[in-house]
Amino acid sequence: MIGYKFTEYIPQAGKNKFEQLLDVFLQLLNIFSGDVSEALTYLNELDRRYNLTDDQYGVGDFIQELKDRGYIKDDENNPQQFKMTSKSEQSIRKKSLEEIFNKLKKGNTGNHKTPYSGLGDENISEKRSFQFGDTLDQIDMTSSIKNSQINHGLDNFFLTEDDLEVDEREYKTNTATVLMIDISHSMILYGEDRITPAKKVAMALSELITTQYPKDTLDIIVFGNDAWPIEIKDLPYLQVGPYHTNTFAGLELAVDILRRRKTNNKQIFMITDGKPTCLKIGIKYYKNSFGLDRKIINKTLDQAARCRKLGIPITTFMFARDPYLQQFVRDFTKINQGRAYYSSLNGLGEYLFEDFVRNRRKNLR
Repeated sequence: MIGYKFTEYIPQAGKNKFEQLLDVFLQLLNIFSGDVSEALTYLNELDRRYNLTDDQYGVGDFIQELKDRGYIKDDENNPQQFKMTSKSEQSIRKKSLEEIFNKLKKGNTGNHKTPYSGLGDENISEKRSFQFGDTLDQIDMTSSIKNSQINHGLDNFFLTEDDLEVDEREYKTNTATVLMIDISHSMILYGEDRITPAKKVAMALSELITTQYPKDTLDIIVFGNDAWPIEIKDLPYLQVGPYHTNTFAGLELAVDILRRRKTNNKQIFMITDGKPTCLKIGIKYYKNSFGLDRKIINKTLDQAARCRKLGIPITTFMFARDPYLQQFVRDFTKINQGRAYYSSLNGLGEYLFEDFVRNRRKNLR
């Protein structure tokens, strides 16, 4: 009997020094909102404390390699400074996506799986008779010709609509999503950095949709005293401002965007850490940061009801732990018939990604 042969274990080669430092550098770029100088300064401090480099490869070598590989470039307005390139922006999005997906629980594989057949890209094993509206590329010519010979004989080839057979296809939905990010000042209060994980999740979700679901749409809006849309490329540079929280304006803009999307499946994801504290009435702002202001709350709840009538579910991811704030979210969610998660900073990505896929299945019409 041949047994086992044991040899010396040789571990697989890991990441080289540049790749190790790049992982840290990309995280720092996200934290410092794309400020390369701040990120490099902090990287030097980390190197001093934890010996990230050695005599063979220093931070100066890393900076030069960043330039050579196209991750950073000289700032035209300030020759002593660097700025990010599009390669860095995409790398941050990919890194965020990988980080969140590595934390997701294993489950069924798929690509927005639904229990329905219909228009799609992938054939499945079933076949059926031709129906009005089927495209020519769906027709199984071999089976159709065989049916013609069986039905009409071999002497005179004659093909009718009843002979045609088509390949059934897996139905794939497309979804329009608006992601709302709270950038009010409270997102960095109380010693917690809440904006960085929010940005990371937004970048990961945008990378997922653009690479895996190109027929889907993702619009990203931020809201403080007002609400406005931003581009995916703007996410690494996003910062909290001296703003109150105008949730009403964010929802109003999200609805306006989704009403222009030609799809039945529409949804809003809202990342926030607190209560609505602001309304814009005419050209003036009505603000109240103390407690729940009935005037502001009722307007916000009206938007939740409006979204429900339009068939737009709202999933709220909230960091707040105060019971009265959680009660407001429960009321908001009940009116909209959406969902709410009281997420930790670490769990935000997993919740949002799992809900994104679940929504696409559930909202099929």
